[in-house]
This record gives sequence, structure tokens and C-alpha cells, in this order.
Amino acid sequence: MKHYLISILTAYFSIINLAAQKPTDSISITIEGANYKALEKHFAEKERERKKNTDWAKFYRYEKANESVPQSTKVVFMGNSITDSWAKQRPEFFEANNLVGRGIGGQTSSEMLVRFQSDVINLTPRMVVILAGTNDIARNNGIISHDHILGNIKSMCELAKYHKIKPVLCSVLPAYQFGWYKDLQPAEDIKRLNAMFKDYALKNKIPYVDYYSALADEKGGLPEKFAEDGVHPTAEAYEIMEKIILELINKNLK
Repeated sequence: MKHYLISILTAYFSIINLAAQKPTDSISITIEGANYKALEKHFAEKERERKKNTDWAKFYRYEKANESVPQSTKVVFMGNSITDSWAKQRPEFFEANNLVGRGIGGQTSSEMLVRFQSDVINLTPRMVVILAGTNDIARNNGIISHDHILGNIKSMCELAKYHKIKPVLCSVLPAYQFGWYKDLQPAEDIKRLNAMFKDYALKNKIPYVDYYSALADEKGGLPEKFAEDGVHPTAEAYEIMEKIILELINKNLK
């Protein structure tokens, strides 16, 4: 116990001293033996408690909004932060074309599949535009293989078809690096996943939207004019995407 208290006090005064110095990326604290195990158990229990009280798929996000969606809704956009920001930043595009945005920042294809019933099927649209994969490759929910990402996409498309909703599958947007996980190198993984998406779409007669080719730079990323952080589109990028998807929607929903 004495060693444990000394370690904590040492760390505390080290932090106080560091506050007046140049900021550092990390602080090392050594806790040994039984004290470490006790601390580890404490945080594991905290995490279990947090998960127990968390709406993992974030059904709450659109529950209220879904109650007032017009029955005339033509298309639902299902996705992550790219779709979420699209609907927030450019609401006039969605309103003018009878579209509904159902994107949630940070979500993977697994989370989208879980809420597909409530945020797509229950809204009875004629079409669903699926834009997913970025956060799977970024490992937001841990490691997932390309095959399992595609499996989630397939499930969403098959559910849509069963409910007479036309699925549209979009390419993952290019990204050379993720600001929140800089050690990952996603460019090649995104290319491979897009090839799998395109192959599946063509074989199953599902419209495929190639945003990637219209936006990618020579490194397989998004240039700054299209994404200041390398991931989330600027207004200029959204304008390009809107032209591509609107042409496809008008062609397939005559």
C-alpha cells in the first residue's frame, strides 16, 4: 500500500510540474503487483457498467424524428458522420429532393445494420443509399475483416430488397490517414473494399455510386479542398457527390 501511495503522489506532483512546462503527449505512471490488478479490475467494472447503460447502436438519435417522417419520403441516406454532416450542412439539398439523412458520426457497418429496421425500413422509402465502411477500416469498434464488412453491407441490401426498397451501394470515400488513429494506413484497404463493394453490386444488379474516383488524389486520399481533415467532405466535395447521386436517383426512380 505504501509503494502504491508513493507512486500516486509522485505522479500527482509530476503532473503539477508538467503543467508549467511544455505539453507532452503522454505521462508514464508505474503501479505494480496487486495494486495494478485492483486498479485494472476497477476500470473493467466501470466499463461494464458504462456499456450496460449505453444505447450501443444509438437508436435514440432518430427516434423522435422518425415519428414525423412524411410517408412520401423518397430516399433515405444511411451512413456515418459523412452522411450526418451532409444532412446538417446542406439541408436544402435533402429538402428539395425529398431525401432523409440517417447518418451517425463514428458508426460502423455493424451499428448501421442493427438500426436498419428503425431508421430505414420503418420509414418505407423507395430507395436507400448506403455509405459505410470508413469507420470499419478505422477500427472504431475493433478489428473487422473486409469480408465481414461486406457481409454487413449484403445484409442491409437484402433487407432492403425484401421490403421492396431499392438499395444503392456507395464507394467508401478516399482517406490517406485518420486523424483519430494516425498509425493506420487506410488507403489500400479502402481501395480493396471498394473493389469488393463494386463486384457485389454489379453481380446483384444494385446501383453502385463511385464517389471515390471523383474525389481521390494521387495518394488515395482526399485533397484539402475536398476535406480539411482528410476524411470529412467540404461543401465543394458534397456538391460533387450531390451531382453524382442525384443523377442516379432520378435515373432509377422514374
